[in-house]
Amino acid sequence: MKPHDVQSYISLSPAYAQPILEKIRETVHVACPGIREQLKWSFPHFVYNGSSLCYMAAFKHHCAFGFWLAEYMQDPAGIFIQDDKNSAMGNFGKITSIENLPATQHLVAYLHSAMELIDMGVKIKKPTPSKTSTETKIHEDFANALDSNTAAKEQFYSMTASCQKEYAHWIAEAKRAETRQKRIASALEWIAEGKRRDWKYSK
Repeated sequence: MKPHDVQSYISLSPAYAQPILEKIRETVHVACPGIREQLKWSFPHFVYNGSSLCYMAAFKHHCAFGFWLAEYMQDPAGIFIQDDKNSAMGNFGKITSIENLPATQHLVAYLHSAMELIDMGVKIKKPTPSKTSTETKIHEDFANALDSNTAAKEQFYSMTASCQKEYAHWIAEAKRAETRQKRIASALEWIAEGKRRDWKYSK
């Protein structure tokens, strides 16, 4: 079944993930009453004043949560996970239980900081592509998805041209929009973890 809104996305997620996603959703709404929800690139985004504030996703064994403007945010509580074995899509590593989430007061404070950046008109700057990456034609949906994920974006543009093309071609050759969105969601997770598109088949 394909989810049509955030609630159905949560209901269709693995059992372990549902309380995690519900907790994140509840915290976002507490911090920003009236925030709008939407599915974008096959996973939930929370939209504030017309701009993506944050997003969450559930995978087979872990959840992810991140801020759209994370690269411009301060991390006074030291809760962002970077260059760690637990790193994944988003800013908080592989979340496998509610206990993995930072304290609610920290999340609320960070959500308020992200809202302030949007109010200030801060936008994500697209990376300056290298000579090799300019040779790779990227589907617009994939390019937009990369812009929403700092870790995946930086990792993708640091990959070799052949690695970039593997992902770009895999996504571009999808004949159905639904298939393309599923591939993009998988690609974001794998790229953020530094994996090639065919990592499952590598020894």
